[in-house]
Amino acid sequence: MTRSDRAMLSKVPLVTLAFWVIKILATTVGETGADFLNFNLRFGLTITSLLAAAVLAIFLVIQMRQDRYVPWIYWITVVLLSVVGTLITDNLSDTFGISLYVTTIAFAVALAATFIGWYRAERTLSIHDITSPRRERFYWLAILFTFALGTAAGDLVSEQMGLGYALSGAIFGGLIVVITLGFYAKVINPVLAFWSAYVLTRPLGASMGDFLTQAPKDGGLGYSTTIVSPVFLMVIVGLVIYLTTTRADALEGSSQAPI
Repeated sequence: MTRSDRAMLSKVPLVTLAFWVIKILATTVGETGADFLNFNLRFGLTITSLLAAAVLAIFLVIQMRQDRYVPWIYWITVVLLSVVGTLITDNLSDTFGISLYVTTIAFAVALAATFIGWYRAERTLSIHDITSPRRERFYWLAILFTFALGTAAGDLVSEQMGLGYALSGAIFGGLIVVITLGFYAKVINPVLAFWSAYVLTRPLGASMGDFLTQAPKDGGLGYSTTIVSPVFLMVIVGLVIYLTTTRADALEGSSQAPI
């Protein structure tokens, strides 16, 4: 492995407990943040989507230009992808009236097509085997579709199927536990386990966000998005500062096996 390969690899963090905590919080912020911009600031879905997409595009360019993993840039990009993925699904269902069954299937197909294209071009789907700009583009496209798919699937189960936010969160959380046990029991491929859990953390986080912020009559606790979003963001910021100072999730020098 060349020095430049290691630099590219280090643009992706190790999959640690902090990784999953930040990921779930980011998905919740994506849900509550999109609602805050859309409803509290009265931007509307169209303006909110355009603004979020523009900011995301800026940070994707910044991220792609780095030669190593920079925690704050990486995680801001993830949070913005969460917001945009949520807004894409919300636009399709609320603005264009497309069924959540249709959007769930469509995004599942889009994600599968991304993985197929990625594997055929690069012969790997490992997030720690990203050694070229093309692989990183596949990586971020896959993440965008995981957020859009997770949003559609989460809304489908919790709202359209009527299971409610708490039960939906428990279902998705339980599936993640099963995948985790399968991974440690070595019956589930590490790459499959990672991407399956990555997809499921989106509806888990969305269910958490909706459970906290939706009105009690709709099955939520009724907390304001102006409270939930900043609190979760502060936790994310604290964890990112910790990772920045300790480099605890940096690939270089770690003995953790890459996924």
